[in-house]
Amino acid sequence: MITLLYFLTGAVVIWFLRQLWPVRSLSYMDVHNWVQAKESLNLKMLDVRDASDYLEGHISGSINISLGRLPYVWQHDLFPDDNVLILSNNWYQSNKAARILLKHGFRSLFTIHGNVWSAQSCYQNVPAKGGRHCGHRFNH
Repeated sequence: MITLLYFLTGAVVIWFLRQLWPVRSLSYMDVHNWVQAKESLNLKMLDVRDASDYLEGHISGSINISLGRLPYVWQHDLFPDDNVLILSNNWYQSNKAARILLKHGFRSLFTIHGNVWSAQSCYQNVPAKGGRHCGHRFNH
């Protein structure tokens, strides 16, 4: 019985450490520099938030595939040779999406270090369709 308890505790600790471990092929961009990198690297923007969050506000040109659907439908919009910028609500979602894409052969993955959705990260040259941008909504 005690061996089983040790085994389960060890499994939980390993799982937790794996979640914190950096993901191979995932590069972090500073929130202030991602606009220029988006153009120069020809990034496909993958928004892994839920559809309701995406509809509330998203970056124009981004592809919405929620994290739960990503393992099954990525091939409709993405190819392993693409440079992919993962947009999410937090680092956990970004890492999880990167692990899923890495399993499918993606090697050029990026995410933003910082919160692109916050009012502090609003820039006039970032198009956002229907989303929050410096405290107001865009009309399109």
